[in-house]
Amino acid sequence: MNFLKYILVGFIFGIVLTKAEAVSWYRIYEMFQFQSFHMYGIIGVAVATGLIGIQLIKVKKLKDIDGNPINIQDKEKGNVRYWIGGILFGLGWALVGACPGPIFILLGAGFLSVGLVLLGAVFGTFLYGLLKDKLPH
Repeated sequence: MNFLKYILVGFIFGIVLTKAEAVSWYRIYEMFQFQSFHMYGIIGVAVATGLIGIQLIKVKKLKDIDGNPINIQDKEKGNVRYWIGGILFGLGWALVGACPGPIFILLGAGFLSVGLVLLGAVFGTFLYGLLKDKLPH
């Protein structure tokens, strides 16, 4: 029964993203064509929220649900892997019109053709798992 709270949060998150039109292929297309600020605004709010949340965790030394201190490791230095990963992620996002979160939201909204996108995402993750030792990290 403990998982119900996560399902509820997922439903609320899906409704918010749907109402904000963040799962709309047309909004994503506009973003990659630099025709609209809508998606950049949503992404900017998400980044700002994450930044504030991480700083609050660090400054207030917050603990997790079990009472253990939350320790956020610094990222390793390295630009190439972030550029390559970001470009591949962005290309995939631009080609299919959905990043990982909205894939599930679109499936839940009844767009069954997005199931192919989900299969591609799962295959890409599997392929990365096979090749990760050969990639620059």
